[in-house]
Amino acid sequence: MTDTSPGTDKIKAILSSVSDPEIPVLSVFDLGIIRDIKMDENDHITVVITPTYSGCPAMNMIEVNIRAALQEAGFDNVNVETILNPPWTTDWMTEEGKRKLKDYGIAPPQGSVDKSELFGEDKVVPCPHCDSNSTEMISQFGSTACKSMYKCLDCLEPFDYFKCH
Repeated sequence: MTDTSPGTDKIKAILSSVSDPEIPVLSVFDLGIIRDIKMDENDHITVVITPTYSGCPAMNMIEVNIRAALQEAGFDNVNVETILNPPWTTDWMTEEGKRKLKDYGIAPPQGSVDKSELFGEDKVVPCPHCDSNSTEMISQFGSTACKSMYKCLDCLEPFDYFKCH
């Protein structure tokens, strides 16, 4: 993310309280979807976001929540712009966000973009409950399109895995 004007620190602090509606322990900063914040001399704010998936149903709610948080703080002239290029990647997530995912019971992304499916390779995903590497994928799609469903073969708990992309 780039800062294009002074004063964006206050806006960043406000936006750090905006949570993802699907995973409420993550902020929009933890997810890495805030790509830019622009503020002009008339206090017009543009927040540029990139969705985790181009069809992510949570993005409309995130836009509403971004506007509401800034308006509640006294910024009335707010625009939220969505860009799709470059596409979002889990590499943009913060380490703090990945830790929060694990604490919440969702296995965070492992490494970079997951190409293992293309080659029929099994991905090693540690269990967020007991840290065992003895896990198996149950379904390529979990509770949302950005997650897969796994099961730990040691503690037998099912869990979501936030897919790399």
